[in-house]
Amino acid sequence: MKVAVIGNGGREHTIAWKIAQSSNVEEVICIPGNGGTALENKCRNVEASDGNYAQVAKANGCSLAVVGPENPLSEGAADDLWVAGIPVIGPKKAGAQLEASKDLAKAFMKKYGVACAKSETFTDEKAALEYVEKQGAPIVLKADGLAAGKGVVVALTMEEARQAVKDLMEGTAVGDAGKKLVIEEYLRGVEISVLAAVSVTPEYAKEGKACIASFLSARDHKRLLDGAKGPNTGGMGAICPVDDFTDDLKKKFYEEIEFPTLRGLVEEGYDYRGFIFFGIMLTKDGPKALEYNVRLGDPETQAVLPMMDFDFVEMCQAIIDGKLKDFNFKWKSGYQVAPVAVSGGYPKSYKKGMQICEDKAKIEESGAKIFIAGAVEDKSLDCSKAGATSLKTSGGRVLACSAHGSTFDEAWKKSYQALEAVNFEGMFYRKDIGLPGAAESN
Repeated sequence: MKVAVIGNGGREHTIAWKIAQSSNVEEVICIPGNGGTALENKCRNVEASDGNYAQVAKANGCSLAVVGPENPLSEGAADDLWVAGIPVIGPKKAGAQLEASKDLAKAFMKKYGVACAKSETFTDEKAALEYVEKQGAPIVLKADGLAAGKGVVVALTMEEARQAVKDLMEGTAVGDAGKKLVIEEYLRGVEISVLAAVSVTPEYAKEGKACIASFLSARDHKRLLDGAKGPNTGGMGAICPVDDFTDDLKKKFYEEIEFPTLRGLVEEGYDYRGFIFFGIMLTKDGPKALEYNVRLGDPETQAVLPMMDFDFVEMCQAIIDGKLKDFNFKWKSGYQVAPVAVSGGYPKSYKKGMQICEDKAKIEESGAKIFIAGAVEDKSLDCSKAGATSLKTSGGRVLACSAHGSTFDEAWKKSYQALEAVNFEGMFYRKDIGLPGAAESN
């Protein structure tokens, strides 16, 4: 079979790599893919200049599609693929609004009793400012719409909170995404991510087949600098699993977050066959949901998928067919660590077009896998010098080096051994991913 993977980031490279491992897969069509998928076994990049993913997938003979990013899902990519006769992993447009609208997500959580932060939603700047003055700082402000990870402000002072209301609602920070503003209480604790497979349709609900199946826990590190300092980024690295997500906390997560979410998806009548990402704060009162993402996380995917000891495509088929409850999830023991290398200047302005060089022997010795995020293939590059590759940087987050170990220390050392064997002009990375003091906490 041929499988389409839609997207061009590190998450999509990881998904394509995992799909290509299936003996059932002949070819992975990456739409549009990146420099990593261009060189990946069984993978081929194909452009979709007009955004018509369904047309491209059908023209290339795909019998399954996996949608990576949130934007195509929120715009109805899954609906289009189903109409074209291609089963797809990714919720239809209605369910995808759980990420596209923070207000809708909070209303959903309240309606179905999902443990989460208290919040109010505003469309009037004056009313929002009055609410902030009444609540005080610290406080969290979230643009309602999709904002490429830039729509959340954790304001520690009143001055920061007032400025955030102004920036978000007047459109200077995230455009129209902030016209509606969700303001919520500041939760104290430490964050984790729980990714999960979802198989929900009205028919499956009637037959008792509706299911959410959680993966191993993960932790992303958003701050740019060691010690969880500096500006927020799209993610500087991830680990899997997370030791402080204890069995007791897992039980509470299932009872107070995952199960109520499943009940809500069923009650709302969604056709939601894909993945969900639970952003969770571990507080003194137990896990609290911060947000839903309607797809796999990035860079969490680069740490979680290598821990899978099962056929990814068979899991996808179980999602499509309403057989997820019966799927046998088998996970590797040990740990996965995946630090990210970024372009100098990121998350602000940065140069592009820097050639990537690798010491392949050291990378092979480490056993790590390099997942490309912001790099493209350029066959005109001079690859005659030692270690030179045909890849050049094209984004802020360039790549992740993901390594497995029977202990966390082993995985950590291997991942950084691989990272130190990669270089490009201006390359920067955190040196403490997964170490004590590295996780963001409130």
